Amino acid sequence: MHVRKLEHHELDLHRELRLRALRDSPDAFRDTYAEIVTRPSSYWKELTQAVTERGDVMFIAYQEFALGSVYGFADRTASRMARLGGMWVDPAWRRRGIGEALLNEVVGWSRNLGHERLRLWSVVGSPGPLALYRKAGFVATGKEEPLALASTLSIAEMEMKL
Repeated sequence: MHVRKLEHHELDLHRELRLRALRDSPDAFRDTYAEIVTRPSSYWKELTQAVTERGDVMFIAYQEFALGSVYGFADRTASRMARLGGMWVDPAWRRRGIGEALLNEVVGWSRNLGHERLRLWSVVGSPGPLALYRKAGFVATGKEEPLALASTLSIAEMEMKL
């Protein structure tokens, strides 16, 4: 298994990964499969450009096919801070270090850009992701909000000092 960045021409791979994540883990993301699957190709082109050409990034764990992915975003509202989002690993490949490898890539990317903090939102009561984030050094900020308007789930913000 290796981890690499999404490339600017990989719109179809980007779309496929995001839809796999939303279909597999509907309670882990604010977006829903039904909302995203109907988005036009222009949406995927814009999103792919953002994570390949405009300062943000998407990392993919790969071994013959994509096993998981994660986004890294420069936070434009707070200086020296980045955000991790959209972390997903194929269910057949979980608990094999792929999530940790993806997380470490975003941490390294953030540090290389001079960020001082990395934040994320995680579903409250989701033991696998929470254990991964805590092991990496993330701590709760105390901020919590509903996952989505129609959801009974909550998400909590976590932060890591880099």
